[in-house]
Amino acid sequence: MSIPTPRPAPRDLAPQDLEVVLPDRPDALAVLGEALGDAGVSLEGGGVTTVGGRAVAHFLVDDGPGALAALAGTGLGAAVARDVVTTRLAQDVPGQMGAFARRLGAAGVTVRHLYSDHDGNLVLLVADDDLPACREVVRAWDADRAAGEAARRAG
Repeated sequence: MSIPTPRPAPRDLAPQDLEVVLPDRPDALAVLGEALGDAGVSLEGGGVTTVGGRAVAHFLVDDGPGALAALAGTGLGAAVARDVVTTRLAQDVPGQMGAFARRLGAAGVTVRHLYSDHDGNLVLLVADDDLPACREVVRAWDADRAAGEAARRAG
């Protein structure tokens, strides 16, 4: 197997969360990574969690449709690509996660899964119905964060 040449992310596709149910076998993660790599789909963050004996992978990908096509026929479990919302937390400020999560909760947004991408952005996977409210919370959060950073620089 040759190492694939990275390709630029499609300009018209936003990053998506790729969720894959992995079968209980030692090579499952390798099959996932090789299939995506062979198709030129980059993993931008994520991981695998096992709960109740069921392993589920969540990875941020630059080409959700391409990732799904690459996984067809691999023998892995069900796979789906979903839209995500991203933001940043001030890593050096304690309580950021709680404050941000409180805003999401107040807006009625339930987080299904969250992780960080390779650039330190928080990646949020929420129900499709919650996407508009989540995007509004993030817009306000990012504006408040930017204003706070500007005030710290000025002060």
